Amino acid sequence: MAIYTKTGDKGQTSLANGERISKTDVRIEAYGTVDELNSWIGMLRAAVNASGVPSDSENQLEWVQNKLFNLGAALSEAPGEWIKAADVTQLEQWIDAMQAVVPKQRAFILPMGNEAVTRSHVCRTVCRRCERRMIEAQADSLYLQFINRLSDYLFVLSRFLCYQSGEPEYMWKN
Repeated sequence: MAIYTKTGDKGQTSLANGERISKTDVRIEAYGTVDELNSWIGMLRAAVNASGVPSDSENQLEWVQNKLFNLGAALSEAPGEWIKAADVTQLEQWIDAMQAVVPKQRAFILPMGNEAVTRSHVCRTVCRRCERRMIEAQADSLYLQFINRLSDYLFVLSRFLCYQSGEPEYMWKN
């Protein structure tokens, strides 16, 4: 099968349900941003792996990448139950476990640190943009809960990765 279909040459694409829409439609922007986030998380996984610091983070991020594919399918109108309440709960459990380890946050944290830490911050900001695009597309409330919790997870993960590596956090100084 050829990778090119030529069906999008005039600025239209198909949703999973067969509906043809403009490539500038808010739904395409939403799941396109999910796809971008997934790519950034792949880069984060590579940095976590290269850091040599033992952690469950790489396995968690693989799980997240699979859930982001599910989210993209849901946003493209594919039938099925792609994101579940248990997925939100899983993220919350990981957040709670990491927060039990890192020092209490006493100031705003600058997005700075080693490669894994900074990539986690980039993922967090792309995730927030993804959330805004999903709101514009009037995404299901469960999908919004998932992506909101994922941005929280990525923030706490950046702190956790910094803590694990023994590096100091960079605090905002006003």
